Amino acid sequence: MKKVALILNPNAGKRKMVESIDEIKEKLQEGFEEVEVMVTKEKGDGAKLVSDLEGKVDLIIGAGGDGTIYELINAICSLKDRPAFAIIPGGTCNDFSRTIGMKQNPLLAVEQIVEKRMEQVDVGKCDKQYFLNFWGIGLISKVSDNMDTQNKQLLGKLSYYISAGQMIMESEPFQLKVKSDTTDYDGPAMMFLIGNGSYVGGFQSFFPESHVQDGVLDVLIVKQTSLTHLWTWMQSKIQQQFPAEADESLIYFQAREIEIEATPKQEIDCDGECNFSTPSNIKILPKHLKVLVGDFESIK
Repeated sequence: MKKVALILNPNAGKRKMVESIDEIKEKLQEGFEEVEVMVTKEKGDGAKLVSDLEGKVDLIIGAGGDGTIYELINAICSLKDRPAFAIIPGGTCNDFSRTIGMKQNPLLAVEQIVEKRMEQVDVGKCDKQYFLNFWGIGLISKVSDNMDTQNKQLLGKLSYYISAGQMIMESEPFQLKVKSDTTDYDGPAMMFLIGNGSYVGGFQSFFPESHVQDGVLDVLIVKQTSLTHLWTWMQSKIQQQFPAEADESLIYFQAREIEIEATPKQEIDCDGECNFSTPSNIKILPKHLKVLVGDFESIK
């Protein structure tokens, strides 16, 4: 692994990443022969850069928040000749970087990257989209739309839960039809959530035992009657597994492929990005992406 391209979102971390870019590059050069820094100017630039880099670099490093990482992995995962990927976290939640054990201080994350600890991880695919963290409809997509930008900057991860609390009080159920290789469901729902990684909104709130090398997707259906239970559960942020005492209006299962229909149609939130709507087909791509990890326990 010799040639590295660092793709930087200059707005990440309130532009603190830009201020540290010389030090970041210097640290990367201690472990890699060639390091090129590329700075994006607008949404879509990262994907174009990835396309141009196919076959030319061994590693692409994404420096930015979850939106930047989503754009980059969607470009990388569609390539035939996929380079390895690494993350220097620079956003509010940084969900996938937490899943793979990266330090949240960018300079410390660079030190982990230089160690070159490689793992192959699962990737979720929804129609033409790829996701590392989660796919959801209902409450989860409304939370993303409702998050106030100013509050997100001031309160960080807490803003996710403030927004969730507001939307729980305002949401209406929809009719959900699910078919999968393990479980089917046809009935009302407030939220349908699929997890690949264990973090959503910066916390291990929904799938604390999920692992990105287990070859399955974790699925949660929240019916209308379980909103109080869900909110209490989210607020605790300390549970180590899906609660066995969960009432019948919380349905949890694992699957490899899932077909979704919703009435009325629901906006899809894919790793925090809302670009498509139901119906949809979601599946797991086992060990689809090579990633440099930090403090990460692999499944052997």
